[in-house]
Amino acid sequence: MRTLDDLGDLTGQRVFVRVDFNVPIKDGVIGDDARIRAALPTLEELRRRGARLLLAAHLGRPKGRDLDYSLAPVAARLTELLHVDVTLAADLDQVPDGDVVMLENVRFEPGETKDDPELAAKYAALADAYVNDAFGAAHRAHASTHAIAKLLPSAAGLLLQREVETLTGILADPARPLVAIVGGAKVTDKIGVLEAFLEKADTILIGGAMQFPFFKAQGHDVGSSLCEEEGIAPAQRVLAAGGDKVKLPVDTVCGEAFSADTPVTAVDGVDVPDGLMGLDVGPRTAQAYAAVIEDAGTVFWNGPMGAFELEPFAAGTRAVAEAVAKTSATTVVGGGDSAAALRQFGLEDEVTHLSTGGGASLELIEGKTLPGVEVLS
Repeated sequence: MRTLDDLGDLTGQRVFVRVDFNVPIKDGVIGDDARIRAALPTLEELRRRGARLLLAAHLGRPKGRDLDYSLAPVAARLTELLHVDVTLAADLDQVPDGDVVMLENVRFEPGETKDDPELAAKYAALADAYVNDAFGAAHRAHASTHAIAKLLPSAAGLLLQREVETLTGILADPARPLVAIVGGAKVTDKIGVLEAFLEKADTILIGGAMQFPFFKAQGHDVGSSLCEEEGIAPAQRVLAAGGDKVKLPVDTVCGEAFSADTPVTAVDGVDVPDGLMGLDVGPRTAQAYAAVIEDAGTVFWNGPMGAFELEPFAAGTRAVAEAVAKTSATTVVGGGDSAAALRQFGLEDEVTHLSTGGGASLELIEGKTLPGVEVLS
């Protein structure tokens, strides 16, 4: 993968930088600017090398030019973080000159998600070189992540480089034992990751709502828990192939409804009574999982252990997060809800690597080719 060093002298050149500024915004206020801050090392390094920056990012999934998805709040926040005026260019045909200019949401352009070569050519005509630092969008073949890279001298930014090297490294040559913690809602969303870790990991810890297809495959009652029917067959395959490597919860915390106000019932076992739904792993599971994490050489974590956003059901995810933060192992957290949990518990700075890309990190672990990375090779 080409890196910034492969671009040579950038003095006076304009560099088109694809960044991942897809951040939560409500009423014009950014809820979490972590992705913006993650791009700062690349932007500052390019400016140190004398480049002028033309930034491109998407926000959400707008239907056409919907200003509810404008990047104006992001440009304002980046002005504060970068200590330089960031000009927002509303029109791709009238991009002003400047040290740092940001294009309006690239998904306002109808050809962006179609990897349109004509749109990519319009992008390329605005710059002398291309840098992709948007790992969170690298699994998409879009005009600003893929087609443009074929038209200009191109390279990975520092964040994209670190993401790829870290995530591929934990599979290629991990310190042992390698422990994979896989949670979340659906087995079908994570089956590729589970299959990858069946080959590579020493232990796989299962949690979240995706535990219930595993339990149903074993003949347990799941009550009214969220249980993906399509996940039962793949769960059976994982259990058959994984044997003792695959660890499931041994107790459950249940509620009558998905609510912070619901009555809480602790079940010392995994059969969920009728009328209740499992919303967190229980204390014995949390303690057992923490012990496995403590003895690990490398830990990969993606997916919470329960409904951590509801305080009565946050204990399992909190215990795992604290164990991941405390262990001396190399710890890699694969974005998404796991990253949100770390931030909720104030532990985001206590892990070796916190990925900015949920879907992209999973696809890389699965061994899939990311178009935005392959085109830089």
